[in-house]
Amino acid sequence: MIDRLDPQRRGLGGKADSDHVRRQNRSLVLSALRRREPIARVDLGQETHLSPATITAITADLIAEGLIEARADDAVDQASPPEPARRGRPRVLLRLDPTAGYVLAVKIAFNSLVLQLADFSGATVALQEPEVQTFEESRDSFPRKLAGFIRAFVASAGIDLRQVAEIAIGAQGFVDTVGGSVMWSPAFRERDMRLVEPLVSELGRPCIISNDANMIAQALHEANPDVYNGTFAVIYVGQGVGAGLFIADRLHHGAAGSAAEFGHMNHVIDGPLCRCGRRGCIEAFASDYAVYRAFKGLPADAPPGDIRPTSSELKLVEQAASEGDPRAKAIYDSVGTALGYGVARLMAVINPSRIVFTGASLRAFPLFEQTLKASVEAALVEDLHRYTVIETLPWQEDMILNGLLSYMLTRLDREVFSNPAEARRFRP
Repeated sequence: MIDRLDPQRRGLGGKADSDHVRRQNRSLVLSALRRREPIARVDLGQETHLSPATITAITADLIAEGLIEARADDAVDQASPPEPARRGRPRVLLRLDPTAGYVLAVKIAFNSLVLQLADFSGATVALQEPEVQTFEESRDSFPRKLAGFIRAFVASAGIDLRQVAEIAIGAQGFVDTVGGSVMWSPAFRERDMRLVEPLVSELGRPCIISNDANMIAQALHEANPDVYNGTFAVIYVGQGVGAGLFIADRLHHGAAGSAAEFGHMNHVIDGPLCRCGRRGCIEAFASDYAVYRAFKGLPADAPPGDIRPTSSELKLVEQAASEGDPRAKAIYDSVGTALGYGVARLMAVINPSRIVFTGASLRAFPLFEQTLKASVEAALVEDLHRYTVIETLPWQEDMILNGLLSYMLTRLDREVFSNPAEARRFRP
């Protein structure tokens, strides 16, 4: 028997679909403005692929709600020589109202803390690096100290804390996005460092947490969505080895937020000691401490936490390998093999369009590139890797912070400001 919807139910369903499309289009316009502002309506239509009528209707609503601003393009006309195309009224350019709301990013690493406040347009309002010995902090002391830093930081920027739409934390290690804690991280001596609930309680603002490598993938997607879209992976190589995944155009966290722990997949059973406490992880072969441990001839179970080579010390290892030192060359061959077999598993499971290597140690990529690619070819039939592009990007420390900020702003576009009733939620 066919279940036919009555006209009233069909009408409700149609309205729901229409509301969903309208909200989605609003968020598309807001995100496009953030990438391209100031921008004319006709260019905004090309950026979003929405019709001129839709762009006109949406931007009129957003202007009335105070989320975007419009101004005549007088400066362009005055600075340019007279042209037939410029006769008549100047173009109207649109831009986001930066005061519509603020987001705050927190990056946590070993004995390092960075706070960055950005406005609704994505521009940085304030940046601070408070001195803190994270490794000496406890489960009780660190959340309180972090809340105090945030409260003082926002006040010093002249912003009311109620104007902060969200706080996002990026941390090294295994992160539980559901429970809001850092389950394990080289930044802390203690495990299960709960952060989200204490911050929400202390500050009264929404808070989320993510693995820092995930935010690198988010930053790339936001900066260049035409290239970094669909399904792709970012692999970070430095003092640790981590990864971020984008699957079907969305950042992939997994069931509890610990997806993409690429560096802690096993490479060799009972291999060298890893920072996570296990043996034989990819990180135990490919990270800075692994390279330096092998070069100095230290035991394979030498504690990774005690091995923190400087950039100058690592450059000596790279120089030795470049000059043909067989022991140093063998170390980087080991790096390439571990990363290559790990990448091959990733390709077989998610079939990414591209894999991007970045991180402080990508300086040494030419020393292990051939071994990495040879390992991929040895591990997979050609059909499973022929369409995946492998590339490298220069490392920039602010990629994690940029990713945190863009992730919050994208959520703000989709989940809050896509609803006209919420347009003034964060106004003082």
